[in-house]
Amino acid sequence: MISVIIVNYNRKILLQNCMDAVRMQGVNGIEIIAVDNGSLDGSAEMIKSDYPEVKVIENKENLYFCKANNQGIEKSKGDFVLCLNSDCALDKDYLKEALKSFDLDEEIGMVSGKILRSDKKTIDSTGLFVARNRKPLERGYGKLDEGRYDKQEYIFGVSGACMLMKKAMLDDIKDENGYFDETFEIYYEDLDLCWRAQKKGWKAYYNPKAIAYHERGATAVTENRDCFGLRPHNDIFRGISDKLKKRYIINRYRCMIKNDSLKGVLLNLPFILLYEIKIYCYLIGNFFLTRIKRHSII
Repeated sequence: MISVIIVNYNRKILLQNCMDAVRMQGVNGIEIIAVDNGSLDGSAEMIKSDYPEVKVIENKENLYFCKANNQGIEKSKGDFVLCLNSDCALDKDYLKEALKSFDLDEEIGMVSGKILRSDKKTIDSTGLFVARNRKPLERGYGKLDEGRYDKQEYIFGVSGACMLMKKAMLDDIKDENGYFDETFEIYYEDLDLCWRAQKKGWKAYYNPKAIAYHERGATAVTENRDCFGLRPHNDIFRGISDKLKKRYIINRYRCMIKNDSLKGVLLNLPFILLYEIKIYCYLIGNFFLTRIKRHSII
């Protein structure tokens, strides 16, 4: 059995598209578990009326990505688990093609397909890697799909938008903080999980014949915007609250402390320090611009 876990927070239309695509998969033995994080747009009611086969976990509040996915994994019965963002739609042969990759090597614990943007020509991810500045790096991100990533091969990890994993691997890497580390809540949680799996001897594999379409940023929490519409140093900062900006920065350190080696840090120290300078220049600049804006209003 394959357990598909979809976490949702006020994205009813995207959720419909996502579940419709799962329904179209040409494989048997699929269970769908939808975890709703206290949506106010009628998402849970829509699932119950239009998708009666879907198991629904209803949270009273937004528990974010890690806790909600862990709830779904705990309830799952499949030998394979697909943690799927509600803004990601699978091609009809995604699971059929992706599952073939697990037969190549018993140590393969997770598989990524070719994840394109919703325009079906721009790459969103062809595998997750650790950048030298210790950020998650989606291979091919933002580039046109021109055949460069059409080779099946081993990769470091898989994008959090579409994570197909062996349940045996998840059970092996689970620790006191869960399958996904719940102290992260959101951001860097996919890199942390993949890094932990690599350290335990599990491998990740890329199969370009499995294709999915991701509407990047559609599930982002847009609580406020930077003053004067300033474009941040990183797209992930656009339109998220100060609390989530802080979470994003802290989780990078958490991920490094948990998984990196002293050798890895020393070898990449110049890149790490350059990123530190970049991010704190942005934060300091945004702080002063916010103060200027407040004084101008007064």
